[in-house]
Amino acid sequence: MNRTRLYHNTRISRLWISSLLCILAFAGIAALVAANKEIGFDMAVITWIQGLEGPVLTEAAKGFTFVGSTSAVIVLCAVILLFLYVVLRHRRELLLFMSVLLGTELWNLLLKHSFKRVRPDIHRLIEISGYSFPSGHSMAAFSLYGILTYLLWRHIPSAAGRVLLLAVSGAMILCIGLSRIYLGVHYPSDVLGGFLASCAWMLFAIGIYELRNGRSAS
Repeated sequence: MNRTRLYHNTRISRLWISSLLCILAFAGIAALVAANKEIGFDMAVITWIQGLEGPVLTEAAKGFTFVGSTSAVIVLCAVILLFLYVVLRHRRELLLFMSVLLGTELWNLLLKHSFKRVRPDIHRLIEISGYSFPSGHSMAAFSLYGILTYLLWRHIPSAAGRVLLLAVSGAMILCIGLSRIYLGVHYPSDVLGGFLASCAWMLFAIGIYELRNGRSAS
């Protein structure tokens, strides 16, 4: 029992330490944004990604951007909640799922209105309003697919299945983030900052969940 308790406490500590590291990394990027300093890799990445422009990639980027939009995320969340409740018999996990998603939305709004970064105006393929940092699409994607991976993990017994779950979730997160850069509505630092901010909140929330429920997901 003591060994189980020790493992559980160590796991929670690792979650919160990882969350803190994400916050510190986000703070580093945010400091450059707040100081209006040019972030070197922004232009290099934008130039490289937009240099790949073509009809097929443009349609794919618009598709991933739609999947990461608020309306699409709401529909996906409704389907996922139904699946978790009816098929997997999750109850307490539903509160974690909604807390992570709603918390991410509020976190993003707070950060956007704190930094008020103007969107890039280099080569836009779509028009969109609002502030740029951090990317709301990137934050929502990371939280949605990240927490879904966490909740599905223990239901997949095989290593191959878990690797596939990680690969699909990671690909969706990355593609949605890259689509925002490709379409010219976000700087790479907006996307990276969004991933870090979202990861920090998600890991913190999972730590609280595991602490309160006295179990680890494995």
